[in-house]
Amino acid sequence: MTTAPQPPLPSHPLLRLRLAPHGGMRRAVDGAWWPRSNDLLTELPRLLAGLPREWGHITSVTVNGATWPAVPGRMLVSNQVVRLHRTLAASATHTIVLLSPGQGHRDLLVVPPDTTAKAAEPLMTAAAAAGRQAAGTSTHTSLTHGPENAAASGSTEADPDAA
Repeated sequence: MTTAPQPPLPSHPLLRLRLAPHGGMRRAVDGAWWPRSNDLLTELPRLLAGLPREWGHITSVTVNGATWPAVPGRMLVSNQVVRLHRTLAASATHTIVLLSPGQGHRDLLVVPPDTTAKAAEPLMTAAAAAGRQAAGTSTHTSLTHGPENAAASGSTEADPDAA
């Protein structure tokens, strides 16, 4: 079992996470997460620490093996065991599935870390939109065809990492 160190104070203190509004309607994705690196052992503890309490304790995480190649079977996060699973399903390339007993699963769109802020913003916004159509189809299509196509959506937000 891998023990994840407690996340140090990051140089970028904000977790890049946008969640869909709470409600009874099931949607294709429950929000979007834009990690700062491809290092799951560093990024996952930060994600789990930033989730709403009503999501419960996450005990199992499924990630795409092509996106996150180095995945141990389980890791210790904040003194809790989290089981890690890999899938190679083409439909889950940019998705992370979080499982909480008694709460079910939550699916988050994963925006690749090297995506610019201009390209990431519309993806995050679409994933957090309340409707199934907005959260599923357009977001996954943009990522499938690359973040450069998402930039064409007209977002004018500056890239905070470009300086």
